[in-house]
Amino acid sequence: MFNEVYDVIVVGAGHAGSEAAAAAANMGSKTLLVTMNLQNIAQMSCNPAMGGIAKGQIVREIDALGGYSGIVSDTSAIQFKMLNKSKGPAMWSPRVQSDRMRFAEDWRLLLENTPNLDFYQDMVSGLLIKQNRVIGVKTSLGTDIKGKSVVLTNGTFLNGLIHIGDKNFGGGRAGERAATGITEQLVGIGFDSGRMKTGTPPRVDGRSLDYSKMIEQPGDDNPEKFSYLDVTKPLELQRSCYMTYTSELVHDLLREGFDRSPMFNGRIKSLGPRYCPSIEDKINRFSDKDKHQLFIEPEGWKTCEVYVNGFSTSLPEDVQFKALRSVVGFEDVKFFRPGYAIEYDYFPPTQLKHTLETKLVDGLYFAGQINGTTGYEEAASQGLMAGINASLKVQEKDPFILKRDEAYIGVLVDDLITKGTDEPYRMFTSRAEYRTLLRQDNADLRLTPKGFELGLASEKRLKRMEEKHNAAEKFVEFFGSTSVKPEEINPILEEKESALVTQSGKLFKVFSRPNIVMDDIRKIESVENYIQQNDLDREVIEQAEIQVKYSGYISKEKNNADKLTRLEYVKIPLDFDYSQIKSMSFEAREKLKKIQPTTVSQASRISGVSPNDISVLLVYMGR
Repeated sequence: MFNEVYDVIVVGAGHAGSEAAAAAANMGSKTLLVTMNLQNIAQMSCNPAMGGIAKGQIVREIDALGGYSGIVSDTSAIQFKMLNKSKGPAMWSPRVQSDRMRFAEDWRLLLENTPNLDFYQDMVSGLLIKQNRVIGVKTSLGTDIKGKSVVLTNGTFLNGLIHIGDKNFGGGRAGERAATGITEQLVGIGFDSGRMKTGTPPRVDGRSLDYSKMIEQPGDDNPEKFSYLDVTKPLELQRSCYMTYTSELVHDLLREGFDRSPMFNGRIKSLGPRYCPSIEDKINRFSDKDKHQLFIEPEGWKTCEVYVNGFSTSLPEDVQFKALRSVVGFEDVKFFRPGYAIEYDYFPPTQLKHTLETKLVDGLYFAGQINGTTGYEEAASQGLMAGINASLKVQEKDPFILKRDEAYIGVLVDDLITKGTDEPYRMFTSRAEYRTLLRQDNADLRLTPKGFELGLASEKRLKRMEEKHNAAEKFVEFFGSTSVKPEEINPILEEKESALVTQSGKLFKVFSRPNIVMDDIRKIESVENYIQQNDLDREVIEQAEIQVKYSGYISKEKNNADKLTRLEYVKIPLDFDYSQIKSMSFEAREKLKKIQPTTVSQASRISGVSPNDISVLLVYMGR
């Protein structure tokens, strides 16, 4: 294998690396996946779950494009929930609890059954670079492996340092060594690097917990699934999670160890995720709170190992143990392993192009936590995009870039490239200005045609999407063309305390009322007959309801997106000299020179570049 030249070499087999390798190989590129431990492919290093607010949308987008995360999330799920169902559909977010061991196993088996994909176990200690172009990798055993492109997905392994109280030791994950050599080489050729941190809670023995003292958190009554394909099925049985709370006593016990906490005694200087703080950080920042929620999440169908969500900590293990034993239901808890914090190297993502290729080294791509993000879903989506673009570059085809109005993945990549991040970046619905367009229910409609053009989405998947689209469109047309009489609709309106009608009108208008839902409208005989005669499934019915009830919002957002998209087509020359624009602010000139945006629209999203700066730029460009 060492005599051949690979099209794509992927370094690291976490969520980013697994998606990158699968995408490149499925697009026909000869691909090699190199990882330090083949037993830990797609390991869930932190909580055993996929999806959640905004993250669930990303998993559905990955699936729609032809990635594997949605399929594996379904096959390894032990519980399903659609979050935010009480809000509008732009906020609905699917989430599963996962069987951690089955998740990794299913990923590995999918990869092993992927044509064009080879595997190798070793640590990559450096890159082979010639004339600012990557030509392969060097491993710790001194082996040179040649490749036309390289995707780095190193996660938390680059010079990883694990902290537990006043102890620290090198490691990329509990029980695994750190990766060395790559950061130093890249910094030596001109890359900027930084340090970030993240943390994880203790894992405990579920047999030692008293669930009767906790609040049960079951899955949905009618669970859905992630993948649009029919190769997976919704869960028939589910495992419950549980909820309990910390207390003032727990907080006091934790405070006793603050002087030994690496976060408070200054040993950890890097920033962690604000929105997922450690338990000691929560106690310190929210001192007015006398309790915090803890979610007790099983790690699988059969294992007794339990993840204590909300108790992330790097305090000494004796402090962790004593405090956790004071939590209701944890009086006799036994530890599998304590929580810990980990510091690691990352590279500010403003050094990348929108393809996730580096600006300094041709053919070198970064994806996942190396770019300053956090979360399985964010990593997986970057891996998919990097794998796609590395393959396209080798095949001398145009790059694949998603715009902000096309996908949450597009928002994620654009945020990283144009704004950068100095803290672990996590996706939220609030980051997407077009979230009404970027719903979890229509990810297939938005992205499957693109996945098909890339060669990732199958013809069967495309046909299924088209059938769903056509059926939903016809159902919406039915509501627009079918009238309903007052005697048919008024009993329903009266029941919902909605204004009655005095004459016949189109179903579309009545259905558009905020308090009228599909279950109400199905009480009308013509509607139920249409559903039965056309054998409409849940996805089509849901899609039609959203199109009817939110048509005004959707149209408005599309118009706004179209206006801003026009600036996407105003290209900025690669050699444009910003220093000549004296009427532009100094900060704007410096930011534009550093990030080198390719379009005016991208330039407008850079922090520190004002609308006036954009106006000046357009004048200088002759627009």
